[in-house]
Amino acid sequence: MARGKSISKLTNLSLDQRRQIFDRTVAKVTKQYFDPNFNGTEWPKHASESRDAVLSAGDPDEFELRMHDLVRSLKSSHTGFFHQSVRRVPGRLAIGASFRRAETEAGPRWVAQDVHEGGPGDSAGLKPLDMLTSINGTLVCPPEQPMFQMGSRVELTLRRGADEIALMVTIPEPRSRKQPYSELKAVAWARMANAVGYLKVSILPGQVGLDVSRAIDAAVSELESCDRLILDLRGHLGGGLGVLRLMSHLTPAKLPIGYTITRRRAESGYDKSKLPKLDRLPTHLPNFLGVASMVLKYVGSDPSILLVSEGLGAKKWHGRIVTLVNEHTVSAGEMIAAFASENHLATIVGTETAGRLIPGSGFRVGQGYMLIMPKAEYITWQGQRFEGAGIKPDLEVPWSPEAFSTGKDNQLDFAVQVVSGI
Repeated sequence: MARGKSISKLTNLSLDQRRQIFDRTVAKVTKQYFDPNFNGTEWPKHASESRDAVLSAGDPDEFELRMHDLVRSLKSSHTGFFHQSVRRVPGRLAIGASFRRAETEAGPRWVAQDVHEGGPGDSAGLKPLDMLTSINGTLVCPPEQPMFQMGSRVELTLRRGADEIALMVTIPEPRSRKQPYSELKAVAWARMANAVGYLKVSILPGQVGLDVSRAIDAAVSELESCDRLILDLRGHLGGGLGVLRLMSHLTPAKLPIGYTITRRRAESGYDKSKLPKLDRLPTHLPNFLGVASMVLKYVGSDPSILLVSEGLGAKKWHGRIVTLVNEHTVSAGEMIAAFASENHLATIVGTETAGRLIPGSGFRVGQGYMLIMPKAEYITWQGQRFEGAGIKPDLEVPWSPEAFSTGKDNQLDFAVQVVSGI
């Protein structure tokens, strides 16, 4: 499988180069950020006031951090600034593991929670409840997030119970430097007792998402004899248009789901029912033809688009679905939970999702640096926005580390009880 180009080494930037990068970034945000009010932050004024301090950072690492902090002051998700050497990628994307804050006698620490099958962390032996002590010998504790360089090999020092262990984690180079992440097992399924099906979707890779859509179809086929379903979206990392296929398996009907709307379309006015409609993924075609058909239909126009479920037919478990979410469920996972909740397609169990439901886009701003920001927002068909405030579960069930330490998943056990009673 093809990988990205080898990672380049950061070099010092001249003052003129820093000025060009800064000015291009400000121009992109000013013109294309989805909200003309800049999320209520007075960002253009803040950028102007920060200019001298940012440009004074001669060290490339410090310049990157100051630019990142400036862009992050927009206070929206999927917003950041990084060099394409992708040296600072969050753990959920770099090693396929999310971490939760825990208070210890030594102070706050990060403890692994969602460790996705097939990711670098899982492959190295990382387990939920492992407490992170250091990365390559450097202490990492809250509020500093665990960050990792793509295309590297790192040593994690962990506390596992009473033992201190070290794991060597090999992090691959990303396939895309606009959205760097390590590949992992996207779709898993199991048949549980009493005709309950279990479907875990950790990520929806690919912008068009044809391969993962076929994997979802295959899993659904294996579960066709089940009359109840648990859809596990805990720690879901997000993804592309494969989200449409997963949502479409929750209902036999063709239902409007929601839409993305760009700043340009919002300012000019629109009728949501007349937006370009995506109501079918061409998984019946070979990938190159399927992608080509999508490009011909949608690329080149304003990317505002209405999603409508595909009408894939009835399943035995329709009307008897529980969806598991947690505070690490983001983006496409939140779209699915919102759709299920609004249309009463599933009972949502777990904890409130992350509130990171807005699509990010990448922009090159020179010298290998990338600006990531949303140029469109996502709105559900019923008009709800979940950016900054996640989807609240119907039944709140916090994850229990104590139960997990004894081999029990209390959230999954509760979901089984709920779905069995529907």
